[in-house]
Amino acid sequence: MGAGGGAARRRRGTAAGLFGAALLVASTVLAAGGAYAQPSPSPSPGGHSTGQGEGDGQGDHDGQGDHDGGKKGGDQGKGGARPRTGDSPGGTATRRAVPPGSPAAGGSGPSAALPAPAPGAVLAAAAPGATVPTAQGLQQALAAALADHGLGDVTFAVADAADGRLLYGSGENNPAIPASTTKLATSIAALSLIPGDTRLSTKVVRGAEPGTITLVGGGDPTLTVLPADQVLVGGQPVDADTAPASLDELARQTAAVLSAAGTTSVKLDYDLSMYAGSPQHPNHDAENIALVVPLMVDEAKVDPKSREEAPARVADPAGAAAGAFAAMLKARGITVEGRAKPAAAPAAAAAAVLGRVESPTIDRLVERLLTTSDNQIAEAIARQAALAAHQPAGFEGAATAVTQELTRLGVPMAGVALNDGSGLNPGNQIPPVVLTRLLSLAASDQHPALRPVLTGLPVAGFTGTLGKRYGSGSGAADAAGLIRAKTGTLKGVNTLAGTVVDADGRLLVFAVMTRTPITASADVARAAMDRIAAQLTACGCH
Repeated sequence: MGAGGGAARRRRGTAAGLFGAALLVASTVLAAGGAYAQPSPSPSPGGHSTGQGEGDGQGDHDGQGDHDGGKKGGDQGKGGARPRTGDSPGGTATRRAVPPGSPAAGGSGPSAALPAPAPGAVLAAAAPGATVPTAQGLQQALAAALADHGLGDVTFAVADAADGRLLYGSGENNPAIPASTTKLATSIAALSLIPGDTRLSTKVVRGAEPGTITLVGGGDPTLTVLPADQVLVGGQPVDADTAPASLDELARQTAAVLSAAGTTSVKLDYDLSMYAGSPQHPNHDAENIALVVPLMVDEAKVDPKSREEAPARVADPAGAAAGAFAAMLKARGITVEGRAKPAAAPAAAAAAVLGRVESPTIDRLVERLLTTSDNQIAEAIARQAALAAHQPAGFEGAATAVTQELTRLGVPMAGVALNDGSGLNPGNQIPPVVLTRLLSLAASDQHPALRPVLTGLPVAGFTGTLGKRYGSGSGAADAAGLIRAKTGTLKGVNTLAGTVVDADGRLLVFAVMTRTPITASADVARAAMDRIAAQLTACGCH
């Protein structure tokens, strides 16, 4: 039966799709922490601290670097379960247990009013008995939408989420510029390599020189100077599970230890040794991305409260973070002599720790980078994947780590070329069928650690980079809430890859990749892609 099939079947299918979509949307719209990996306890609303001192904005960058509508045009793989204990090779990633019955484990409390769905709930939309669409049915349903001249040159793939089997496509094996859908590859590899409950630590230790303390960058770009009640992620307030680590809390811990020892004046340096190679992205513009260094605050935004899609970034992220830390110490009675400077050598492994704060878990960071298409977080997570794979933590090492891990997971890598973790690099190449394979891996019950890729996808018409799409007059409004997809935009390039529930309740994965003249309207191409995805929700396509 084609797209114009019986009204009764469509009504039944639509109801099934809406029910499935409600489950798919719940983790993003209702539970900020996502669906899985029960949150670790947070001693304070300002972040996740494990300090020694006591006793630890929306960034839709989908455009000229990936900021949809902007001002410029990351398991246990098939090799078996991986150990989920101990620190990462970088030495700053940690994990914690959750006390049963605590708010973080789904008990009562302000951050647990809506407990996370049970594992598997996010896939309930894939009704086991739902009929799989046919190539003929899909061709009939999508023909008109695919003929839209606003798409330019288009390649695409539609696959069954249950097993990744290709159902219909055109040019599906042809390499294309993925833009920010590159972040799907980064996220899958990172979640496969790194335990999802890992946290990135920023710490202060005794320096090598007398009277010196060292601020050690741990690769957490979300470390914030803002009070918890002023932090927004994707325009929404954070909770104990999603709140970034607080630089002020780190200063409080450090000052407490120093004051207890009678110290009122110190010299400050900072350690950036976690990363390797050049910190500057080849497409660096100080808006879509700043220098990629392991120490920064608020993704290196000049205005930490900015919700611009491509905000102004500071020229020296590490120096700015160290300067802010010095000011916070001074407010607590600890004077920093002179100006903070880079450390002459990496901090000693045995150096006494004066304070430590921790990021949200890798699971939550992956969700955040996908929902808001955050380039800075994506490059940080790519470097964590490199460290876990024993590669240098730079652009090249991260690309090697992601490529090797996806190969190990059985992803067909013919035609894939990766040069960064964010998708800013126009030299990246990924065929549409590879994007659908990545999404089907995330949906597979054999890889539950990859589930944050699905829960992190923006929801059509509701969240992240799809929040302002699928509205009235778009021709795709009926699909609002039924589609979750990662967006991607560079000059002349628009991509969309995600999940959709068809009218029979079948969960499908899709990828649409287009090339248009750089003078063409990106909004026109995006709207045309949205209508393609919307057609998948409107039929069983038999």
